[in-house]
Amino acid sequence: MSEAGDAGRYQALLERLEANEREFRRLGRAVVKVQEDERRRLARELHDGVGQNLTVLKHRLALLGTALGPAQETLRAQVESAIALCTQTLEDTRHLSRLLRPPILDDLGLEAALRWLARSQSEAGGPQVSLEIGVLPAMDDARQTLLFRAAQESLNNALKHARARSILLRLVAHDDWAHMQIVDDGVGCDPALALTSGGSGLGGLRERLRLGGGSFRLVSSPGAGTCVQVRVPLSGE
Repeated sequence: MSEAGDAGRYQALLERLEANEREFRRLGRAVVKVQEDERRRLARELHDGVGQNLTVLKHRLALLGTALGPAQETLRAQVESAIALCTQTLEDTRHLSRLLRPPILDDLGLEAALRWLARSQSEAGGPQVSLEIGVLPAMDDARQTLLFRAAQESLNNALKHARARSILLRLVAHDDWAHMQIVDDGVGCDPALALTSGGSGLGGLRERLRLGGGSFRLVSSPGAGTCVQVRVPLSGE
């Protein structure tokens, strides 16, 4: 076989591999979109369906409590206990709904959603989360969701594993890329182990970013904190 023939076969093989890679990424992005649509639907069902029913139930229990006479203190205490349980379940339902797909991401965009995420993590008793967000260009829903999920997964990982006292989330855009960093002052980790551990979620985040044309880097060592670096293209497929 001639060198020209070998070169032709090599070029054809390379083009087929590139086409397969493009198709793999397209299918992967389609799966991610289906997952996000399902999260959005479940979040709406929890908020508008289960949440509304619990609100009505709580109101009716309150009416029942006010209708009880002075001689029915035992029953009144049971009703008040049921109202307290209803209130806690309603709050848990709303919290789960927001974790699945915060409405603020669809209504007000990425920056507002990140500020809500940082505030809610700090208010839940976790480390203080600070934000530095530069001027961001308009982004489509897929890119905003990808960056939000990257921030959410990185913050969750820091809260669960890092034992950090403070976390800084920085997001800027330049050279047609969105650059995000999540830096904590926690106990650090072995990046290779963290990326292969099923418990951290960072390995899944890396694959999701790759499907979106982005990149992921984990910089850390035991005792020296952790820095998650994410890049997402602002244009292209």
